[in-house]
Amino acid sequence: MKKLLCACAALVLGLSAASAMAADVTGTWTAEMKTPDGNSIQMGFTFKQDGAKLTGTMQGPQGDPIEISNSKIDGDKFSFDISFNGMTIHYNCTVAGDEIKMTSKSDQGDFPGMELTLKRAPAAAK
Repeated sequence: MKKLLCACAALVLGLSAASAMAADVTGTWTAEMKTPDGNSIQMGFTFKQDGAKLTGTMQGPQGDPIEISNSKIDGDKFSFDISFNGMTIHYNCTVAGDEIKMTSKSDQGDFPGMELTLKRAPAAAK
């Protein structure tokens, strides 16, 4: 019985440590995307994380921010979709401190996937 209680306590402590290690991506993140012609496009993402719920927007050169949808968070990994002009792009992300490694894949074959590294923007002074 003692061994069972010790094993349960170890499991609870392990799960607590794992959830404490989950990254919080709340904030503004920026990236520079290279186009095939060698130009650069600035992209921005604003995320708000509340536990396992993630909301936010993407801001690119197209103008108005685009809402993210279908978000999922699992520790330091998360994913979401962005839909515009009849196309949906799925993003898979991994957080490491103040960087997010992001890969994307479109539901349309003529739009290439990409890899980006987002950097956390400094918090605005109050």
